[in-house]
Amino acid sequence: MDIKNVIVAGTGKSGISAAKLLLKHGANVYLFDENETRNKDEIMAQTGNLPCCRLVLGKLTDEVLDAAELMVISPGIPVDSPFTEAVRAKNIPIWSEIELAYNYGKGRIAAITGTNGKTTTTSLVGEIMKAYNPKTIVVGNIGIPYTELCDTTDEDSVTVAEISSFQLETAIGFHPDVSAVLNLTPDHLNRHYTFENYGNVKLSISKNQTENDVIVLNYDDRHTRSMGEKVKAKVVYFSRLEKPAGGVYVENNSIYIEDGDDKRKVLELAELKLLGAHNVENVLAAVGITYYMKVPVQVIHDVSVSFQAVEHRIEYVETINGVSYYNDSKGTNPDAAIKGIQAMVADTYLIGGGYDKNSEYDEWIEAFDGKVKALVLIGQTAEKIAACARKHGFTDIIFKDDLKTAVEYCHDHAAPGEAVLLSPACASWGMFDNYEQRGRMFKEYVRSYKE
Repeated sequence: MDIKNVIVAGTGKSGISAAKLLLKHGANVYLFDENETRNKDEIMAQTGNLPCCRLVLGKLTDEVLDAAELMVISPGIPVDSPFTEAVRAKNIPIWSEIELAYNYGKGRIAAITGTNGKTTTTSLVGEIMKAYNPKTIVVGNIGIPYTELCDTTDEDSVTVAEISSFQLETAIGFHPDVSAVLNLTPDHLNRHYTFENYGNVKLSISKNQTENDVIVLNYDDRHTRSMGEKVKAKVVYFSRLEKPAGGVYVENNSIYIEDGDDKRKVLELAELKLLGAHNVENVLAAVGITYYMKVPVQVIHDVSVSFQAVEHRIEYVETINGVSYYNDSKGTNPDAAIKGIQAMVADTYLIGGGYDKNSEYDEWIEAFDGKVKALVLIGQTAEKIAACARKHGFTDIIFKDDLKTAVEYCHDHAAPGEAVLLSPACASWGMFDNYEQRGRMFKEYVRSYKE
């Protein structure tokens, strides 16, 4: 890639990683952040203080726009931000960090998107691939920027990437060998505006795939099932409820995969350490992805049955005074949070609320199904969720100022044999940097009572 002058928009983890990659390959980088109050010395230190990296805060000048040949935008920045209009007016291409890494990376790619289950599925796919090919990297929305590791790949490497809708908006030539859309429920509508737009962005993970590639889709989700009619790639469906021809499915409490006339038993559900119907779906997807990444069935079996739940996804934390605490901070939308409630078997104190992504909470409240003893609400969405709960006849609602006091309330009121679940149904922004920080703080607050 022979581009010399690049604007990198965003000074967070992915922006710094993209800047360092470009600097390594000899580009001049204009590292841009709209926030004029950022600490310049701190940001530049992360890039190595190279003279070919110039920090621009507040506004893109005509000098920068006239020099730039490309802009790489961090996923947290909306593509319709005011400054992007100035970039487009100069006919400067706008790439995602994923697109930049793809242009430097080598080897085969398995790319996974969807509303829920991405992190668990990506983690499992990554572990299966590593067991078969040690030259495997796991990157993307899972926490490690693709640009951080793409230079370590060669023609024998495999990249397993969790891809968000934000990253797909500006992915141009990104071309995975196997892609997957796990499910589709309303999310990030404050960014994408309509559910149709959101679905189209998710489906774009396959836009550069050909008949020689594979897309793995959820047969039980009518939205992802219909995607199979719109793609060029070979469609492989997975289903927990039915038996799609040539797909991955559950039969007699076991997972099977059919490929033409070949039907193979992969594993028995009783062997899995992952709990919940949603995790069965994640395993089904991972089986389909890794099988078509040419991994032997025995390897898929061995890794799948030993795989543990990922951090922040219905993660058991502690039992204190007979009360079990679970961290489901990854439940950042109502549909994901429904899975958290469904996994509970005891009366539960549920901590919810956070940043408003224009979600509706009716189905989440309806899923309480007598399990939720009290709903403890925090954050921007607290009043909105409470109004929805009351509309559905649920009135055991407590408001708290922050997560720490919410945990304190649950500790003081939950009785032995009951549970406390952090499953916010909302994003973490405004109170935390990300859902990982929220989950870690929850665990810290819980464990302080044990000590």
